[in-house]
Amino acid sequence: MNNKKHIYMKLFSSTFYLSAFTFGGGYVIIPLMQKKFVDDLKWIDEDEMLNLTAIAQSSPGAVAVNASILLGYRVAGILGAFISILGTVLPPLIIISIISFFYTAFRENIVVNAVLKGMQAGVAAVIADVVLNLGGNVVKEKDLISAFVMISAFIATFFLKINVMYIILVCGCIGAGKIMLQERKNKKDGDSQ
Repeated sequence: MNNKKHIYMKLFSSTFYLSAFTFGGGYVIIPLMQKKFVDDLKWIDEDEMLNLTAIAQSSPGAVAVNASILLGYRVAGILGAFISILGTVLPPLIIISIISFFYTAFRENIVVNAVLKGMQAGVAAVIADVVLNLGGNVVKEKDLISAFVMISAFIATFFLKINVMYIILVCGCIGAGKIMLQERKNKKDGDSQ
């Protein structure tokens, strides 16, 4: 029981800390979650984090909240999911409450405006880092279907201007078909042995 309590506390403190000091949304928090839960705590491996990220991005809602739900559930079950949601949602709730109380003072403050403009450049750099890391992981796997889907989704989004909803649906169908074919092949190989 003491070990579970330690895991719950670490899960809450980690998600709270990451959420409190991350600006720019879910695409910024994902690499930080990967560093914390894959590299530092070693609770999950890199492939699992990549899968959780893909599911979080394709699910409705905020990517950071989706990722924390999946991560918390994977690490500590349903209670872990609730604890990680609480850790992820509380910091923005507290910060937004404070900002709304002092909104008029913040709105006209030159220093606050300059800091927020500077953060935009940092957020763009972190998002570029996420794209390069996740794309690099797909290329390392040397899976032609995954690489084709990644490149096609990029082209469809930025050059063909196709609605992202359609791209997610098509990519989800391709992924489901790929898994079904792999399972069928694995079952056939298992039956032949």
